[in-house]
Amino acid sequence: MDSSTLLGITTLAYLFSAAFYIATLVYKNKTLGIVALIVTIAGILAQTGGIGMRWYESYEMNHGHAPLTNMYESLVFFSWCVMVIYVFLELKFKNNLLGAFVTPFGMVSMAWATFQLDSTMRPLMPALQSNWLIAHVVTCFIGYAAFAAAGGFGIMYLLKKNFDGDNDLSGGIIGSLPKLTLIDDLNHKTLLFGFLWLSGGIITGAIWANEAWGTYWQWDSKETWSLITWFYYAITLHARFTRGWGGNRIAWLAIFGVFVVFFTYFGVNLWLSGLHSYGSD
Repeated sequence: MDSSTLLGITTLAYLFSAAFYIATLVYKNKTLGIVALIVTIAGILAQTGGIGMRWYESYEMNHGHAPLTNMYESLVFFSWCVMVIYVFLELKFKNNLLGAFVTPFGMVSMAWATFQLDSTMRPLMPALQSNWLIAHVVTCFIGYAAFAAAGGFGIMYLLKKNFDGDNDLSGGIIGSLPKLTLIDDLNHKTLLFGFLWLSGGIITGAIWANEAWGTYWQWDSKETWSLITWFYYAITLHARFTRGWGGNRIAWLAIFGVFVVFFTYFGVNLWLSGLHSYGSD
């Protein structure tokens, strides 16, 4: 069994995972929620094996490196981060209805990588041949995944607020969602978690840039948009801490933040030129 097979299994598992979580929300069936969690964990295990196998296969091709260097590999890792963060949150808060709003991010990312992108492994370009590669990519993508999850919680909050409030109407889909205070708190904590990891990603990226190009910052398009993203979430959290913002405001900021993150991740690589343009491969 090779990495392609394992990652193909992962894609199928995440498709079923997202479907089961959505069905859990619609039908409010605990058994479906348990099945969804089991399928998600199975997908994570298969994906972990696939990532590890792809890493091993790169050494067999005499250009061994962590599988984190092109758009295909980054999407695979991004989906892994989303699913791992989600499972942690479900187990911590003991609420499987969160899955309907988070797992689709991991599912779509994995499906996009599998069906739309070239999975060919290639030797690293010189600028990427550094021990800072893993530290920089891992920290950034954990942050991105947390922001994606926060966007899902923002959608959940607005649905609950606008269609049910804290009435918890029995028999209603929206009424079965967690209380607004819990969703708001979860959203805030996820944003803070993502911000800390993104900060680490920018710091490790600056150190890596100095090692590769002799300067910590060059105002490359990717660096610029990463800084814009950092300031966006810094302002969001600042408003929460100093102005007491919460509820609808933070929910909308979390949702819009997903678009900021996705442009930093995809848009810069696909539409803007710069030192990070290799990511569009």
